[in-house]
Amino acid sequence: MNSRLKKIYPKLSQKNLNGLILSSSANISYLTDYTARDSCLLISKKENIYITDSRYTQEAKESLKGLASIIKLKDSFSKTIAQACAALGLKRIGFEDRYASFYWHNKIRNKLNNKQSLIPAYGLVEGLRQIKTPEELVKIKKAARITIKAFNFIKNLIVPGIRETEVAAELQRFIRYNGAWSSAFDIIVASGPNSSYPHHLTSPRKVKNNEPVLIDMGVDYMGYKSDLTRVFFLGRIGATVKKIYAIVREAQARAIRKIKPGVQISEVDSAARQYITQEGYGGFFGHSLGHGIGLEVHEEPRISSKEKGRLKAGMVFTVEPGIYLPGRFGIRLEDMVLVTKERCEVVSGSLHK
Repeated sequence: MNSRLKKIYPKLSQKNLNGLILSSSANISYLTDYTARDSCLLISKKENIYITDSRYTQEAKESLKGLASIIKLKDSFSKTIAQACAALGLKRIGFEDRYASFYWHNKIRNKLNNKQSLIPAYGLVEGLRQIKTPEELVKIKKAARITIKAFNFIKNLIVPGIRETEVAAELQRFIRYNGAWSSAFDIIVASGPNSSYPHHLTSPRKVKNNEPVLIDMGVDYMGYKSDLTRVFFLGRIGATVKKIYAIVREAQARAIRKIKPGVQISEVDSAARQYITQEGYGGFFGHSLGHGIGLEVHEEPRISSKEKGRLKAGMVFTVEPGIYLPGRFGIRLEDMVLVTKERCEVVSGSLHK
């Protein structure tokens, strides 16, 4: 039994649960150290059961030996899960309410007997995932290095006339040749006025001279993700663009200087947001400052003005202030940081090289 799975059993007892149904691929992958796909994991002190279809059963048997029994799906997930719960005599069964649809919940509920209950239990695994292990950090840092390498590669290819979609395609090819499984999400290439949309859908628009090109991208390296944003400039940089870039860069630096164990998370957001507001652009920075990153691009902790939790050593998250002027341009700078025992480390290396 691995150490991560062992940490779940006390959490079940604390919640008065004798079983837990996991449907999140990231949570299953985290607990088993196996890349889960199209599967569910039923956890109990009696036995752990991994349910998947014939595409993955042989692979799962080899990878999960000693961790879980494998059930090959012959019927629906709901019926198979209910049968497994009954076979183990489970009464109070937790499920991941954030990931389970109302339909999925009802399908299982209707197949359980009257003495069995489904209990919402989001967060049992996510709490563990917030603190990265040394092994996880190796993969996250490798993902960040590949991304930085891709930025250094693409800056010489961004010329007037190239399409946003062509830039994204070149990045996709490059990251795979350099060890990534894939991009972590759809690469955002936003040129000129398109950069004023925080999550622009990369388009066939041709890049023009004398305008910024914002690229937001990350890679998946052995299941772990990166997420970074850089802004490139073509031709002459206008005075307003220079001013906004300097404000965003200073806002990010102020937030990063605030990061250390014990600091309330909302204070990190405030450090950047208050500076941008002070400079007169508070109304043009609408999203939260950042988000946790690891097995998922967006995971706990959320770095926002509403988050009351405190930073802990081992957390990895993004710091990404931005200013977006509608119809004109937008500037966002995004880096990944690791909270260390004393301060923090910028996982993506020196800022904005």
